[in-house]
Amino acid sequence: MSRWYLVHTKPSREETAHLNICRQGYESYLPRLVRAGRFKGRLVERVVALFPRYLFVRLEEGSQSLAPVRSSVGVSDVVRFGADYAVVPAKVIHDLRAREEPASGLHRLVGNERLVRGALVRLSTRPFDGLEGVFERHDGAMRVIVLLSLLGQEARVCLPIQFVAPAGAL
Repeated sequence: MSRWYLVHTKPSREETAHLNICRQGYESYLPRLVRAGRFKGRLVERVVALFPRYLFVRLEEGSQSLAPVRSSVGVSDVVRFGADYAVVPAKVIHDLRAREEPASGLHRLVGNERLVRGALVRLSTRPFDGLEGVFERHDGAMRVIVLLSLLGQEARVCLPIQFVAPAGAL
């Protein structure tokens, strides 16, 4: 029987750990994400670990040991809860792989495509619950900036994306 384990890597060494674990004959899975960011003032896409400092390793119980994994270059340790190693359900790995792009094997963050610059939005978090504003832009993967008219002046508010929806959707 095989089981998936969670491996904690050294900072920014996920790829190194993944390659070294694979070279030793283990099956390793490193989910990767395409992330947009700025580099020298230009917008570029970089490939990074979906879970920074973590990867998954599958072992055949009884025939493979975690000891070589723990001592692999780039690995900090195998995640434990008390004395027991963290076992990841195979369904989690299957679901992660199902969400990858088929051609590249990469994950992409999907934003709320309904939010376009200038669109009227409604907020659903205190203290702005029920207020309407104008969507200005995304601020990272999970936050947006909304322009609100408060006390006769316009103010930019940065909010988590889950609290913002098109005005007609709420």
